[in-house]
Amino acid sequence: MNPRAGTTGTTPHTLAFVESPVQLLNVLEWAHTQGLGGQETPGAGFTLVVLSPMDPMTRGQLRRMAELAREEGHAVRWEEARGGTTAPFRTIGGLSRLLRRAERVVMGDPFSRYVQLLLTITRARDLVVVDDGTATMEFVAQLARGERLVRWHRKGGRPGPRDVLFAPVSSSARRRLTPGEKRRVEIFSSMPIEEAPEGATITPNGFAWTRARFGPPRVAKGADLVGTSLVETGVVDVERYLEAVRALAKAHGATRYFAHRRESTDKLHRLAGETGLEIVRPELPLELIARRGPIGRMILSFPSTVVHTLPLALAGTEVRVAVCDIDPAWLTEDASPRAQGFLSGVTGTARDVTRLSAVSVV
Repeated sequence: MNPRAGTTGTTPHTLAFVESPVQLLNVLEWAHTQGLGGQETPGAGFTLVVLSPMDPMTRGQLRRMAELAREEGHAVRWEEARGGTTAPFRTIGGLSRLLRRAERVVMGDPFSRYVQLLLTITRARDLVVVDDGTATMEFVAQLARGERLVRWHRKGGRPGPRDVLFAPVSSSARRRLTPGEKRRVEIFSSMPIEEAPEGATITPNGFAWTRARFGPPRVAKGADLVGTSLVETGVVDVERYLEAVRALAKAHGATRYFAHRRESTDKLHRLAGETGLEIVRPELPLELIARRGPIGRMILSFPSTVVHTLPLALAGTEVRVAVCDIDPAWLTEDASPRAQGFLSGVTGTARDVTRLSAVSVV
């Protein structure tokens, strides 16, 4: 496919940047609330730029989501943003004109250095941040407190050499994302926002587009288990995680394990062999997979984005979502000091879910 397939050649009023399938889904949800695009109004959309990662599973989900975006009337511009050392320069150079002319910029990950760099180029006075999962909660809190933008799972301590080198760009991005007299900032989120920057517009994401576009699903007996990348990000010990999944599946009769797109192949092979669970690699974000069905009557998850999003996407169905706490003993030595508090907050603020105590792991 042509990397820039879908580009209309016209100057967009709205320019959106995404780096993950979940970000793209939430851009479509935001567009739905704005009356942009839709199958009934083709050509009324905007330009969506995919800053493609290298991970094959993520790329596959992004391709599928990009097709849905085109069906909704949006132009999609696919950028091989990480295909070699010169790729970032080509990507930024090719986007500079669009960025300078855009009146509104929508982004999914304000922690991304790529996005922060693009923010230094745009003159847009209307900025929209859509969910990139639970990281949105941390972003909003840090912005409200005027803190440096740092992902929650990164270990505390002094910034590294790359952080120091990039600090001026990050600081500039933080200033641009702070609401002001001549700058409107909207946060479109399904996450609980308890501490927001003064002047920011908070718009709830109720997954109206997902419910209108898909389902309702066929609900099967039994339970499904949702995977997490907490091992891959260095937060949870792999042996403790494997044992916790085994115990949780046995206690609730789960038969399928929906893998997170970042989970390693080796870990998933071990899970299949040691638990007997059927490993499913979704081709779309789980909210869409669950809405299309079939899906188990109970969905089991550890603290993650889906404990906030699935109850919204599955509203009106008989599916229950249950979340299992993370025992502090499962954390690795390299886990950030903020990890336990953040994960507890993800669980504690989830609405319309059943809360399960941490399973016993020997």
